[in-house]
Amino acid sequence: MAARLLWAVRRQMQPLASHAASEGRGWLHPFSTATQRTAGEDCNSEDPPDELGPSLAERALKLKAVKLEKEVQDLTVRYQRAVADSENIRRRTQRCVEDAKIFGIQSFCKDLVEVADILEKTTECISEETEPADQKLTLEKIFRGLSLLEAKLKSVFAKHGLEKMTPIGDKYDPHEHELICHVPAGVGVQPGTVAFVRQDGYKLHGRTIRLARVEVAVESQRRL
Repeated sequence: MAARLLWAVRRQMQPLASHAASEGRGWLHPFSTATQRTAGEDCNSEDPPDELGPSLAERALKLKAVKLEKEVQDLTVRYQRAVADSENIRRRTQRCVEDAKIFGIQSFCKDLVEVADILEKTTECISEETEPADQKLTLEKIFRGLSLLEAKLKSVFAKHGLEKMTPIGDKYDPHEHELICHVPAGVGVQPGTVAFVRQDGYKLHGRTIRLARVEVAVESQRRL
């Protein structure tokens, strides 16, 4: 900026120096030779002197480039961390899924162990050493054991959402029933309904996991 200002001042002084030289040729001006030569040399140059160092625009661009480079590095680091975290989450999720497949029925199996204990105690009542006179007592123990076993199984099934279907009298549904045969509709039995259950069906949390094998009543008096 100082160089540009000096160049402008010298250019404005050029007409004054020329006018003074034309009017007073016989007079010796104290700056006649050196000043006119210097002023002439400086004023003959139409372009201002180049400034030293980079311009403000270049410095601003360099600062912006440095800032952008730093932002790119920060984003790269954050991206790498995000990828690593995502991979760790994927591995943990996969491990949890595998554990769920293996140990998903752990609670159900734990309850079945109690059923197995009852069954084992019941079978212990039957042995070759049982005396004929004690057979009645043995049968009573077996009956009590089986009754207790059935009650325990029902409790375990209800706890885990396993429900036995009782479709007698219900309308035949191919999504829940497997048709074995047709039977004549009797008293109190409507055609198209389940008259007899050959094998019980089960639902798990409302979803049928085993169809009930049934006989369905029809109007015809002949079995098909």
